[in-house]
Amino acid sequence: MAAASSSLGIQFREELSCSICLELFTRPKVLPCQHTFCQDCLQDHASRRVPLQCPNCRQQVRLPPQGVAGFPDNHLVTNLCERLQNQATLSGERNEQPQSGNRCSFHPSEEVKLYCIQCNVPVCTECCEEGHDGHPTTGLKKAAQERSLPVQALINEGRNILENYLSFLRSLREEEKTLNEQKQHRDNSIIQTYNQMVQKLTRSKDHLLYESQQNHSENLEKIQTERDRVLADVNELSAVCNRAEQELQQGWAEILSQQTALTGVVGKYRGKAAPTPVQTQPAVFQPTDTPVPVLGHVIVQSLPPAPIPAAPAPIPAAPAPIPAAPAPIPTAPAPIPATPAASSGAARGRGHHHGNQRPWEHQPQNVTFGKGGSGTGQFDQPRGVTVSDEGEIFVADWGNERIQVFTLQGTFVRQFQTVMPGEVKMRPQDIAIDGEGNLWVVGETRPAQYDKQGRVLRKFDLQKTWCLRGVAVDTRRNHILITQTTGDYDPYGEMLAVGPDGTLVGKVGWEQGMKKPHHITVDGEGNILVSDSDNHCVYVYNGHGQFLFQFGGEGSGEGQLHDPRGICTDRAGNIIVADRLNNRVEMFDKTGKFLKHIAKDVKKPRAVAMATQGQLVVTSNNTVTIFDT
Repeated sequence: MAAASSSLGIQFREELSCSICLELFTRPKVLPCQHTFCQDCLQDHASRRVPLQCPNCRQQVRLPPQGVAGFPDNHLVTNLCERLQNQATLSGERNEQPQSGNRCSFHPSEEVKLYCIQCNVPVCTECCEEGHDGHPTTGLKKAAQERSLPVQALINEGRNILENYLSFLRSLREEEKTLNEQKQHRDNSIIQTYNQMVQKLTRSKDHLLYESQQNHSENLEKIQTERDRVLADVNELSAVCNRAEQELQQGWAEILSQQTALTGVVGKYRGKAAPTPVQTQPAVFQPTDTPVPVLGHVIVQSLPPAPIPAAPAPIPAAPAPIPAAPAPIPTAPAPIPATPAASSGAARGRGHHHGNQRPWEHQPQNVTFGKGGSGTGQFDQPRGVTVSDEGEIFVADWGNERIQVFTLQGTFVRQFQTVMPGEVKMRPQDIAIDGEGNLWVVGETRPAQYDKQGRVLRKFDLQKTWCLRGVAVDTRRNHILITQTTGDYDPYGEMLAVGPDGTLVGKVGWEQGMKKPHHITVDGEGNILVSDSDNHCVYVYNGHGQFLFQFGGEGSGEGQLHDPRGICTDRAGNIIVADRLNNRVEMFDKTGKFLKHIAKDVKKPRAVAMATQGQLVVTSNNTVTIFDT
């Protein structure tokens, strides 16, 4: 009967085990196909297989907006698992209850009451008659009392030895803490030293660039002055010669009337010296050695090639024995770097100073262009923007169904319509540049690839969406990343990763409750950043689509967002966000910590893009602004 009960328990346990982890269900979730799995097992399965399929019947399952947690709980299975675990616990307690009294290991029915002095073991009466006959014995309690003193002495001795080792371990912890603090202080000093050097080098660079620009401007001014002077003479000579040729063809009377004027002008320039080349002043740049800090002092060198490191020391075969009296480990703190010496030998120039402005301090010059309309250089709700390595700005002119191209000075270059052969025009919502320099443009339905002149290279279909899309290119994996919003009554957002041919690689976003993702970008480390206008935040994923963190939150304070749209990163990895309804452009570090307001009072900024030359391009309210950051 007991065997049958045990077999039945095993069968129940098999029925209440997850088919993925083969353990009892933990937070069981039931799929629409009525198969049940642990929530964590299902979560792991969903992250590795898109779209989600039931591991048992392979039926495709659509995830709820809340992700795996949104599937219904299987309360019946939960209750049965709890009862089975409780029954197993009670059964184990009954089996593990010790027998009462001190029973003899050789004669379980007899109680141990004596102690054999000759053999030094506890015995029962039957043991005395069998193996200990004639041996002197004493009471068990008395024997224990007689031996308690030496045992206690050994315990005390062991405790003392143990305390020595524990004291040694505590000293190691303190030493480790001191070393960590010293390293942190040393690292901070190194960072501060190098930051000071970078600031000095940056000021020196800006000073030299200013000198170069001043020299260039003066030379151009000389050339323009000579050009204007010579052009006046050229215009006078050209005009009189042209009139003489025309009258020569008309008749003798007319040429006779112009002979006097022609003779005077030609005679004026006959004796005049020919123009000489303009003497320009070349700029002189003398490079100097770079101060290089080392621990403890600063040296100046020309940065020779780094030597090949020596082979590492061999690892000892066996650890050293534990010392009887642990000695403290001697350590020597590394010297803290000294403050770098000021660089000397900087080139001097003829720069002009204006008030308190230093010639090497860069004064930002922002450029704004465009207005509402359909003409060249005009916009009807510009949505996306990107900048090529050559410095060309590509603007997705949504209402005019075209892409317009400008220089970083705001000069119009060209445009092309977003229309594919034999199809209607597409209203472009966002634009990105891939690793080959081609453009990816997304609209309501069909993403398309263009070259920079506007020729269609490829296209593929996507489900039509009523909400705006964003696009970015992961050049490391050659993936096109597209945001979209699906569902009419209960919308949820997601990010798609597709190949250049339109093959779906994966999608994420619904697990984090993404609602209306608009713009997307990839930073220098391959992480993916998505702005969500409804949740007023930015989601950050790694290159494999695994969620890392999010930041923002609705509000107008520092670090808060209200309807964030465009997003990009700079060379340092800082994150720049178009905070649309707060009418500003914000900067965060790569961890999502607020750094500063790049621009305020920007009327409803939509898209942002960072140029390789350092300029930030922002679209807003039918205009484009280039911030010289």
